[in-house]
Amino acid sequence: MDFSKIKEAAQGYEADMTKFLREIVKFPGESCDEEAHVNRIAEEMRKLDFDKVEIDPMGNVLGYMGTGKTLIGFDAHIDTVGIGNIKNWNFDPYEGYENDTEIGGRGVSDQLGGIVSSVYGARIMKDLGLLSDKYTVLVAGTVQEEDCDGLCWQYIINEDKIRPEFVVSTEPTDGGIYRGQRGRMEIRVDVKGVSCHGSAPERGDNAIYKMADILQDIRALNENDAADGTEIKGLVKMLDEKYNPEYKEANFLGRGTVTTSEIFFTSPSRCAVADSCSVSLDRRMTAGETWESCLDEIRNLPSAKKYGDDVTVSMYEYSRPSYKGLVYPIECYFPTWVIPEDHDVTSALEEAYKGLYGESRIGTAETEEMRKARPLTDKWTFSTNGVSIMGRNGIPCIGFGPGAEAQAHAPNEKTWKADLVVCAAVYAALPTVYCK
Repeated sequence: MDFSKIKEAAQGYEADMTKFLREIVKFPGESCDEEAHVNRIAEEMRKLDFDKVEIDPMGNVLGYMGTGKTLIGFDAHIDTVGIGNIKNWNFDPYEGYENDTEIGGRGVSDQLGGIVSSVYGARIMKDLGLLSDKYTVLVAGTVQEEDCDGLCWQYIINEDKIRPEFVVSTEPTDGGIYRGQRGRMEIRVDVKGVSCHGSAPERGDNAIYKMADILQDIRALNENDAADGTEIKGLVKMLDEKYNPEYKEANFLGRGTVTTSEIFFTSPSRCAVADSCSVSLDRRMTAGETWESCLDEIRNLPSAKKYGDDVTVSMYEYSRPSYKGLVYPIECYFPTWVIPEDHDVTSALEEAYKGLYGESRIGTAETEEMRKARPLTDKWTFSTNGVSIMGRNGIPCIGFGPGAEAQAHAPNEKTWKADLVVCAAVYAALPTVYCK
């Protein structure tokens, strides 16, 4: 395999990739409203002579290149978050901008650049005769990830009956190769009280006061150490072999966290004692933590046990219809996953990258110093569709994608043309390296 020809081919598509990305960005495409993105991506796949292009009943766009035995997947979620306060933007987030090195617009890093590079990476495979009877490439433009990571792949695996040998997540990786991420779950705590007139609060049972006690314990769970004398041992305990058999991977991924993200109440009026209070918790999970263990640790907090049956701890469910009207309910549980550093998929992606670009991350004048200071193979801080691909279904998943994590969900979002080129080249080389 001639790595120099792959690099040359990818560079030759820079203008096409830039045009493609900017044309996707022009359409708003928040979760459950991705149809315009899907149609534009399908159009490009057909123009580039993909062997098969389908849009499944959920609305995911699936493009196939090649007809070989081993199915290798490339995943890019093609929904975006909203724009937030438009006053924080220096340019129109949908019109975007382009200069010699950058492309700006909502979703260019998170993560429409990933679909662009993977579509053109597949085309380069065909251009250079890299396709063989050993593999078929699936480029998946997936929906609703920003709302519910992994839901799309639950549908693809269980309903479309598609199960790749491994999947490359094209979420932004700042020039690195990512082999895992912490998981997360969305927890709800409900507390019951009894209302009464505010002029005599002792007649009632104030649910907000009960919740205040519980919230202090939740804060302690996040902030405390794990010393023997600490009653509420902090989540940092999972980095210690004493508490976690998977402590090595936990130290690689980072400790779990918990924080209160929303609070709700009911009360007959502003002149009454609150008769219920509820909160939402954002729980980030490291290796060795499960949804059961995370729910139980809230139930076992001293304040939660104190209030007994008045406290209910549960997990949210997601059941919002896709843009095609399909409802596919799932628990809001997004498992931790990590692929071994010596796994065949890790080794193949490292070999493809190093054959093309050397031993360290590369970038532009703006990004190179920061990137080179980080190891080539690392992990995400945020959550991806890997929570379903590998976390729920055990399909090996590895990350390499254009753009920067710090640009995700931020105003004035941008990406770099050089990243599109590098990723397209690595994607084009990977299947041949893996299947050799």
